[in-house]
Amino acid sequence: MSWYERITRAFGEAPQVPFYSSSRFVLISDCHRGCGNHNDNFLKNQNLYFAALNYYYEKEFSYVELGDGDELWENRSLSQIIDIHSDVFWLMTKFQEKNRLYLLYGNHDHSKQHCSYCQKHCSTYHLSGQEAETPLFPKHCYLQGLILKDMELGNDLYLTHGHQADFLNSTLAPVAKFLVRYVWKPLEAIGFSDPTSTAKNYTRKKKTESRLTEWAVQEQKFLVTGHTHRPMIGSTDSPYFNTGSCVHPRCITCMELQNRKLTLVKWTLRTREDRTLYVAREELGAYQL
Repeated sequence: MSWYERITRAFGEAPQVPFYSSSRFVLISDCHRGCGNHNDNFLKNQNLYFAALNYYYEKEFSYVELGDGDELWENRSLSQIIDIHSDVFWLMTKFQEKNRLYLLYGNHDHSKQHCSYCQKHCSTYHLSGQEAETPLFPKHCYLQGLILKDMELGNDLYLTHGHQADFLNSTLAPVAKFLVRYVWKPLEAIGFSDPTSTAKNYTRKKKTESRLTEWAVQEQKFLVTGHTHRPMIGSTDSPYFNTGSCVHPRCITCMELQNRKLTLVKWTLRTREDRTLYVAREELGAYQL
């Protein structure tokens, strides 16, 4: 199967969620939540992420996670990841209670494509301060693709992780997973960079982005992905968008859909004049649908 067919297939049975001018969605990808050790790339930005997610909950946004939410190539235990980052999962359940939660899987959490896996590992969790297990996502199945259906102007948004355009991270995913877990994970700890990673390999990143852009142009659809970790605002001529990631060195990036506008946003830590710290939201670019 070609990369083009893999992307198309992601939307073959994708659910459709209606959106209107009054709708609010936040699209976040590539959290790579880990086990709290030195390989947990999410750890340094967890407070930024929690502050941002709390903002979107209070502002009544729906939360869409575009894959690679959890780092299951480097880590074997999803339950351990959930336990370490239980505050994040608690907040995600608040979105679910309001029917405002949509979860997709990527290559690093590909195990979630099976509903049986999710029911076994994502149904309950231990919430801090409570002895009994608490419901997490008991009936939730992760998706490969999601379509935000524009009910007013027909400018539908096609959402997926984006690894389908990358042969190594889709068709050869078991090989890539083996290399990450047993070769590059220990080498990363002593300073080596993983050449199999699309996010860290510029040549692979550029090729993947070129393919995703080509698909969006050929299909004449607005395509939003993650995977490459490079935030990107598209255009009418090149309708490919990328949310970025939550593992940038000093910030997280995401994309907001509000008032029919896609806005690329950065959340970062800043200092006031009295030297107190605060979490700041900064708009990097926007496209009006």
